[in-house]
Amino acid sequence: MPESNSMTATQATFGKTSFGAEVTRFTCTNANGFSMSMIDYGATVTSVRAPDRNGVFENIALGCDDIESYERCTTYFGALVGRVCNRIANAKFSIGGTEYALKANDGPNHLHGGVKGFDKLVWSGEPIEQQDAVGVRFKLVSQSGDEGYPGRLEVIADYVLNNENELVLHLEAVTSEPTHVNLTGHSYWNLGGVESRSIRDHELMIYADHFLPVNENLIPTGQLATVTQSPLDFRTPKPIGRDLDSLTNDPIGYDHCFVLNGSEVNEPQIAAIAIDPSSGRKLEILTTQPGVQFYTGNYLDGQATSNGFEQHSAFCLETQGLVDAANQADFPTTLLEPGQTYRHTTIHRFGLAD
Repeated sequence: MPESNSMTATQATFGKTSFGAEVTRFTCTNANGFSMSMIDYGATVTSVRAPDRNGVFENIALGCDDIESYERCTTYFGALVGRVCNRIANAKFSIGGTEYALKANDGPNHLHGGVKGFDKLVWSGEPIEQQDAVGVRFKLVSQSGDEGYPGRLEVIADYVLNNENELVLHLEAVTSEPTHVNLTGHSYWNLGGVESRSIRDHELMIYADHFLPVNENLIPTGQLATVTQSPLDFRTPKPIGRDLDSLTNDPIGYDHCFVLNGSEVNEPQIAAIAIDPSSGRKLEILTTQPGVQFYTGNYLDGQATSNGFEQHSAFCLETQGLVDAANQADFPTTLLEPGQTYRHTTIHRFGLAD
């Protein structure tokens, strides 16, 4: 086991937000030279540097160079999104007969926590240094009424990098009142390096027999649909681009929630494997969550709000509870009660293809 002094966790000033808050960047490097950088604005992963089959390190996580660009972007690059990720239909839900109106920021719907979700807040952050891992612990308190949610929510997000080249995200939250919680990390990956600009040739496998069909507002119908004989069948590895152009959503691309097989277990289970044949880099994702949103950067448009990145230049695999569970009685609940602890673990395991 490498000694702890072969791993480093450093911090430096990253800038100041438009509302005057100081932002800190944390950089964690393991004994293999693998590194990640994060900022406390949005508890955001800003870069991940991983080696290819020739040992060449490149950044494989889309991000921005300065805080001004992060504030301008509308993409959630690398952020921790909440209180509830993805969409809530008509920006409302009911708990115990009381209806709560949330901020609508996606047509009639509430998306990724609302107008000022967790991605737009400055968290408190401190380095984590263990014998075999380094990382950052972020904390945030969301007051009752924020974006319309009930309950004072206390959140801890640990991002830990170990010497097996695993980036482990562990989330916990407690509440003062019944409320809905469904957190996710929103990293955009291009295993060929962020400058390679396309993920169509990446090979992807998703361990899911079913997905959630949606209506015209991208809200689940409440049914489960089989992936069989559809462009959403990733049960055996295939290039992301093979069936992408046969999709009918606008803008075109994958933006679907997959219901993972065997999702009743509490230990992290394999959710997906992605490989870039060109570089040889491989990413395995394991999670305790029942779903994963596969998104191919359909709304990236090369403009400043996308930090210049073009459509389909990265993919997201956002591990989460099922979409709109707050309004879907048949889905696993995202309701958190006082005295309970929300827990969510996702492992990003980086390596090389065989």
